[in-house]
Amino acid sequence: MTGTQIVNPSDALAELLAGNRRFVSGQPVHGHDVKAAAAASGGQLPHAVVVGCIDSRVPLEAIFDQTFGSICVIRSGGHVVDHAVLGSVGFAVSALNVPLIVVLGHVRCGAVDATVQALQAGSRPEGDVGYLVDEIAPAVRSVGLDDPDVAAKAMREHVVRTVRRMRDVAGVPEAVTAGKVSVAGAVYDLDTGCVDLLT
Repeated sequence: MTGTQIVNPSDALAELLAGNRRFVSGQPVHGHDVKAAAAASGGQLPHAVVVGCIDSRVPLEAIFDQTFGSICVIRSGGHVVDHAVLGSVGFAVSALNVPLIVVLGHVRCGAVDATVQALQAGSRPEGDVGYLVDEIAPAVRSVGLDDPDVAAKAMREHVVRTVRRMRDVAGVPEAVTAGKVSVAGAVYDLDTGCVDLLT
């Protein structure tokens, strides 16, 4: 089913399980090798923690061409930060000694677009989606709803704001001051595959 749109849960699960069988048999379609998984199974020495979006077009290990054990990945809609994300970053820095924290936004982010639309309509989505909108809204407001490129500019501003939050995670300021950790913001281009650093 790879390459076709999957719209129901059972087909989605079947595709994941089929992919795992390919992976285990040493015949991956997407470049992952079970030998690499086995080699990293005894422990991990990741060199980065990457905070990115849940967008299915932005698989972080793939776009950075990293193998098992090399990066810690945290994903949420629009790379929105909550206590679980902050705690995970803190754990990666304090327990796994990662030297780099990267916040990665991407062009045409659905969460940012949804926030722009909600603010323009003067309505807030109900439930937990509203939390995403609330967290992205300050970046949109700082750009201004009248700007013709509000979504693109707001996504970049949201990355910059999230980088600031990463620098305040417990233990991170001290590690940054000591030169042991760096925090970077970047944007992924869906069309070219390129990652451009912002900070």
